Amino acid sequence: MKKSIISVLTTALVVGAASTTFAAANPFEDVPADHWAYDAIAQLAADGVIEGYGDGTYRGDQEITRYEMAQMVARAMAKGANGADKALIDKLAAEFADELNNLGVRVAALEKKVDNVKWQGTVRYRWIAERQEGNLDNDHQYVTLRLEPEMQINKNWTGHARLDYNTDMNSAANAPGNGINSRQNPGPNGVEDGFVMERAWVQGDYNNFQILLGKLPYVTFADNGMFFDENVAGGQLTVGNKIKATVTVGRTDNLGDINDFHGVGPGLINTTASYQAIEIYNDRDDKITWGVGYHHVADQELFSQIYGTDKKAMNVWDIGLGWQINDDFNLNGAYAWNTTGEVANNGTSGAAKAWTVELDYKGADPEVPWSWGAHVAYRKLGALAVLAPTYDGAAWDTKGWEVGFDVAPMKNFTATVIYFHGKDMNGGNNDTNHKKLFTELNFFF
Repeated sequence: MKKSIISVLTTALVVGAASTTFAAANPFEDVPADHWAYDAIAQLAADGVIEGYGDGTYRGDQEITRYEMAQMVARAMAKGANGADKALIDKLAAEFADELNNLGVRVAALEKKVDNVKWQGTVRYRWIAERQEGNLDNDHQYVTLRLEPEMQINKNWTGHARLDYNTDMNSAANAPGNGINSRQNPGPNGVEDGFVMERAWVQGDYNNFQILLGKLPYVTFADNGMFFDENVAGGQLTVGNKIKATVTVGRTDNLGDINDFHGVGPGLINTTASYQAIEIYNDRDDKITWGVGYHHVADQELFSQIYGTDKKAMNVWDIGLGWQINDDFNLNGAYAWNTTGEVANNGTSGAAKAWTVELDYKGADPEVPWSWGAHVAYRKLGALAVLAPTYDGAAWDTKGWEVGFDVAPMKNFTATVIYFHGKDMNGGNNDTNHKKLFTELNFFF
């Protein structure tokens, strides 16, 4: 790196990074008093932006390394600047981001100054093969491009969104509007073909409480997502530190599976339900975790048909327990029950209960090449005790064993394989065999 770069730094930054008067004495013996940059170099040295070499020289004609340049940029950042000088510091810091990170300088805050919107994303491939007794084989391949911007609003508030472009590779007519895997005719696993604004919400973070407003993600805390892992259009408030309470109020349209429960007509496929929940739970990083929750999902037309009475809601309680056995193993379980009553359509309460037990070993970390994990679980997910469970193997209205393996073969790339072997509960009667193989590749950027 030539002397000209140093010239840019000293002449362009000195006004903002140093004081406006150049009264400091020059500490470098090889910079004469009549040099064009004498005053700037002297002031920057006095302000600690440049240090020269240990022998008292500046060596202005000598090439410097990127590491040395990053040191000067870091010191200029610490001094602060305004206007055009600040913009130049931002550009220099972006150029030397890797070196600044190695120096321990946090560039995250700087990136917010350069661009108030940060982007991350995923390219995902899924292949899912299901075999259900009495039904045709069901194989699907999906490709998803996911973009997730984060917008800094002010010190406490940020904006968030998730934009997905999905395509079903098994569909011959998969363009949006063709009725293939759309809201009017959704495909398996809730995949919609085409472009979808999945989420958009604002988030306020304060000491011991958090506020979310908009179409927000919600994974039930007490049971680690057994009851719900989807979107809610509304608001959420979380208060507490080691013990937290979360209240969620809004609407959800994730009712496709429940619509199909015992032949409830397709005319209700676009229905949405009001959703209210309250959960109390401890810090999820504790060695022993626990939680309890209550969920009220109401849609009068839908649930009156399901129950065969004038009841218009499902009222579900759930509890969860977890044990961090050691650094490698974690054991957790959950239980949920619908207190609304038995299901009149089949005369059994089997659909009103759900439970799961899972043992986890480590897990793939996309930042750590060749990290890996595995899990084994047994799940029984009654049709009216869960709404949108988080699992990729066992699904709504099934029971059985699930095993999974995930690995990160290289940085920012993970591969997952999950196998489920069990039965369709069909509301608690007439169990039929159900097998599922779920595979996924994720490329993060």
